[in-house]
Amino acid sequence: MTVHRISFYVLLVLVTIGFVVVILPFYSAIFWAVILVVILHPVHLRVEQLVGRRRSLAAAISVLMCVCLVIVPGMLVLGALVQEASSLYQRLDRGEIDIRRALMQAKATLPVFVQAWLDTLNLKQQFNNPDTDLSSAIMEGGRYFAGRAFSLGQNTLQFFIAFAVMLYLLFFLFRDGRALSLMLRRAIPLSDDHTRQFTAKFASVVRATVRGNIIIAFVQGTIGGIAFWALGIQPALLWGVLMTLLALLPVIGAALVWVPAAVFLALTGAWVKVAVLVVIGGFVISLVDNLLRPLLVGKETRMPDYVVLISTIGGISLIGINGFVIGPLFAALFISAWAIFIGERDSDTPRLE
Repeated sequence: MTVHRISFYVLLVLVTIGFVVVILPFYSAIFWAVILVVILHPVHLRVEQLVGRRRSLAAAISVLMCVCLVIVPGMLVLGALVQEASSLYQRLDRGEIDIRRALMQAKATLPVFVQAWLDTLNLKQQFNNPDTDLSSAIMEGGRYFAGRAFSLGQNTLQFFIAFAVMLYLLFFLFRDGRALSLMLRRAIPLSDDHTRQFTAKFASVVRATVRGNIIIAFVQGTIGGIAFWALGIQPALLWGVLMTLLALLPVIGAALVWVPAAVFLALTGAWVKVAVLVVIGGFVISLVDNLLRPLLVGKETRMPDYVVLISTIGGISLIGINGFVIGPLFAALFISAWAIFIGERDSDTPRLE
């Protein structure tokens, strides 16, 4: 290898690193633009056919569809969620929701031996003193989330800039997606067969796993939110959105919300509501997952639940909310890469007759 070739490779690496650093502040906008394009690519192809292969017009219509069907409803739900959270915090701050009284009532419904056991743990003061560590912790938690909401409001300008970048990029990805995909395949230093398998795996994982998990989580959260509203558990929208987010985690998911709610209702003696909530949570919400997941995710792209759980939690802990997509995506590509390697090694291994 000549000096000129080595110098060129060094320059290629340096300018690539520099470009990544430049676009890093907008990585979320770029990432979600790519995700939306991959998910809606089949719909975009139909739009192109309807408008006579006019790519710019088809891209504009596809972007408008993204805004109307995905982005605007999401922003409306987010606005309502912020309003519900703010109302809940204000009620806690004004004392309209008496946590200490609710804890005392719950303790009074417990069996005598359980109350005696709690007394041995010196928890009596926690139920009777309004200035306890428990009450302080709850109020401090409320103030923390209120502060986070205020910080979110301060970053509104940055959010709208990233939002505009995503829409702008969406248009060109829809319009020039084929050319960009071909150029990327040629640039990747892998064989044509490996590149084809990885790009196909990436598209299938995004369309099946990501889209399927989001739809399943949305349905489960909607059912849970309606159940909470019907049972008078407020704020129902806040709990429904929380169940939607947690439903992205397999196995445990929405149960992290409705199970504690059922326990609290049981402590207050509302056994009819407990029975209704257990039936809806334990059977209806679980049935949604069992019915929709094979249809939306499929057998080929479905990963083991423990892999999805670990990769989702790990992704969120590393890079925030985007990790619930990036974590399982990298897990699927990891499994795919090793499956290709094992398949090629087995095909190259001579068999003994």
